[in-house]
Parts: sequence; C-alpha cells; structure tokens
Amino acid sequence: VQLQASGGGLVQPGGSLRLSCAASGSIFSINAMGWYRQAPRSKREFVAAITRGGSTNYADSVKGRFTVSRDNARNTVYLQMNSLKPEDTAVYYCNVAPPHRGYWGQGTLVTVSS
Repeated sequence: VQLQASGGGLVQPGGSLRLSCAASGSIFSINAMGWYRQAPRSKREFVAAITRGGSTNYADSVKGRFTVSRDNARNTVYLQMNSLKPEDTAVYYCNVAPPHRGYWGQGTLVTVSS
C-alpha cells in the first residue's frame, strides 16, 4: 500500500498551494495522518500531523503558515500551505503518523521560486 500525495507545483514566494492525499478506509480510520518533506540533499523531515479526532501538530518551521486537515468521509488528508518560502521547496509525502515504511509513495514536488 502506498499513499500518494498530489497537488504540488511551482509557486512564487508568498504564494499558496494545497496538497491532498487519499488513503484506504482501513488505513485512514485507525491512524493519525502526517505530512513529511524531503528537500534536495536533505533528510526527510516531519511537517505536520493530525489525529483521528482532529488534533494537530506542526514542525516549528511551518507553524502559522501551514494547516493540516482531514475529511474522514473522503478518507483524505490535506495540507494547506500559505506564505510559501523558497526553503519550503521539497518533495512532500503523506503517510500515517508516525510513518510506516511500507506506505511511502512517490510524493509531490513543491517548488517555491520567483
């Protein structure tokens, strides 16, 4: 099973993007969901997570700019990214939280550049 993120693209600094990730009901209904990213020449890092009940947690670097949400009816988790910075450029992945190594998909590339 792989969780595939979508919605990436090229955006100017200060812009916004919304990422989406759909999961099977068996995964989505019993797990907290998370977003992770890997910048060029860097290790993959945690970005944000949301529990089944809607409690959220964010990396300090994105607090106040990114918002994670989930639609339990659609088994989908979202990452709304505002005020994007060049340092947000990375491949973004979704997974359960904490991540399961068998669920990593290909991710979606977000490039923040003028």
